[in-house]
Amino acid sequence: MQILTKFKLLQSFNIFKNLNSITSRSIISHRFMSVDTISLQLKKIGLNQPDTIEGSNPQYNVIDVFRNYITEELHKITQVEKPIIFDSLDTPKVLDQGDLLLPIPKLRLKGINPQQKSKEWSELFNKGKFIDEIKSQGVFMQFFFAKDLLFKLTIQDILNRKSDFGYLPIGEGKKAIVEFSSPNIAKPFHAGHLRSTIIGGFISNLYEKCGWEVKRFNYLGDWGKQFGLLAIGFKRYGNEEKLKIDPINHLFEVYVKINKDVLDETNAASGNQEIAEGVDVSEQDDKKIISNTNEEARQFFKKMEDGDKESLKIWEKFRELSIEKYIDTYARLNITYDVYSGESQVPLEKMKQATKLLEDKGLIHIDRGAKLFDLTKFNKKLGKALIEKSDGTSLYLTRDISEAAKRYDNYNFDKMIYVAASQQDLHFAQFFEILKQMDYQWAKDLIHINFGMVQGMSTRKGTVVFLDNILAETRDKMHEVMQKNEEKYKQIENPEKIADLIGISAVMIQDMQSKRILNYEFNWNRMLSFEGDTGPYLQYAHSRLCSMERKSGINLKQLENANLELLTEQCAINLVRTLAQYPDTIKKAYKTEEPSTIVTYLFNLSHIVSSCYDILWVSGQEKDLAIARLALYSATRQVIYNGMTLLGLTPVERM
Repeated sequence: MQILTKFKLLQSFNIFKNLNSITSRSIISHRFMSVDTISLQLKKIGLNQPDTIEGSNPQYNVIDVFRNYITEELHKITQVEKPIIFDSLDTPKVLDQGDLLLPIPKLRLKGINPQQKSKEWSELFNKGKFIDEIKSQGVFMQFFFAKDLLFKLTIQDILNRKSDFGYLPIGEGKKAIVEFSSPNIAKPFHAGHLRSTIIGGFISNLYEKCGWEVKRFNYLGDWGKQFGLLAIGFKRYGNEEKLKIDPINHLFEVYVKINKDVLDETNAASGNQEIAEGVDVSEQDDKKIISNTNEEARQFFKKMEDGDKESLKIWEKFRELSIEKYIDTYARLNITYDVYSGESQVPLEKMKQATKLLEDKGLIHIDRGAKLFDLTKFNKKLGKALIEKSDGTSLYLTRDISEAAKRYDNYNFDKMIYVAASQQDLHFAQFFEILKQMDYQWAKDLIHINFGMVQGMSTRKGTVVFLDNILAETRDKMHEVMQKNEEKYKQIENPEKIADLIGISAVMIQDMQSKRILNYEFNWNRMLSFEGDTGPYLQYAHSRLCSMERKSGINLKQLENANLELLTEQCAINLVRTLAQYPDTIKKAYKTEEPSTIVTYLFNLSHIVSSCYDILWVSGQEKDLAIARLALYSATRQVIYNGMTLLGLTPVERM
């Protein structure tokens, strides 16, 4: 199988660019990032780090400092094993319930009265300099951290570590592959690919933020009979000039037309309307399709699989031009890949080896010339999987099996994640079970992160839409809104670029706001609003804090020595308590693999800081007080920035 020279260059460029990016992130996170801030601050006030409980990261997570202290002191009182106490400490849903709380029943103690023990232990607990207050509420113990200590540890840690605040060394030394987006070249980059792209980008960023070495894979749908259909269609309807200008849109136009030809031929031959308009005929069972065009497409793909140079030359051109366009689109979404691969890159011999291994294990049976794997003996819900067609050509599943084995050989991963829609749940369940039955030990390390569908995603004019159309429309709308404030608009250096970034935020935040498994309604009016919990609102929260830093007249270096004891207002206390939760929020998102966890936190943080503006003035205040307050606001801006970039957004400084 031929490989594109130009595509190789593109791939090499992308790998080089991404490896540099990953390497630089790794160097910052693993070698030069100062994680001594917390310990140094403790020493300044005559305290040491409490004993570190396994699973805690007190050098990276301020709340773990308090967790460890509470665990140690409760162990002295209760004699319950430390890991059980540590794991039982929960984060309350609201600040009124404390910074950490302990549900006594989680300690699994028999023969006690939880309410009575809650009161008794609260009275016996040695608060030291770590805890201000303990409240006994029913079966709960509510712990409120010492405010002065929390302020010093949290704000200085954020200002010192900057974009690395939130990093946790959970997966250090481990390798992960994340495969996401993976569009079909012959079909449009639609809403499903958008979801896979931005969720996959987030998962990749999240795993890196938790210490993993991550390889980002884009496994393109660049092989199969649809390319035979596309080649036949291009001969009839293609235009070389249109192909060069806008390859993805033009190929889709051709694909729609050739599908219509097959549909018409089939319906004419069968004398009925069994196959409805809009059905992708390339994916229908060959024996039900009565179409000369469809047979031509099948023959063309057979030539491709057999290595016919002329057939591959046409396919290569479609693939190359499409990938160049994809790279531009991904760049707008802050998405880059270490590897652009695809079904076409799976060696034929690898697929033959996989099929033979299944046959040798007696797992294959023949049905009318086709090779199938009956998975019902392992799981009744999995049904039968087609491994090879009757004409000997490969299938998506066969290529996935071979590609997974190749990746393990090449990368020796500890985990491989596939980000794909929930409609592919059965495919991945079959795929993983087959690998398990092939006795690949690493099959247990494969994960399918699924998501629901986007409903109602079309342009405001109601036409079929590509991702570029969506992004262009949101950019234009944001630009219109920005122009309404002439004074601010004049201060923005590149307003169209800023409008694009805000528009992209609008699309991405609406997508990541709910649990990923849920379907959601694409709502133009809600998405484009600057009010409520939207992408533009989040951008505004960040830009307003940037504006405060610019206008303060304070050298930001002075913030390192801010007198944080001057921050006594309740809104300041609530803000710091919430800032301290960011590493814990990342840990929670890592466990659930939910972007919505970060989105919800950022909106909560933005609401709290907004409530501070009328109370905590910086301008016109006595110098030390102004510096202390700006230190708080600057730390908040940094955490909002960190959260937004983790999601894949580009925070703007003016809008």
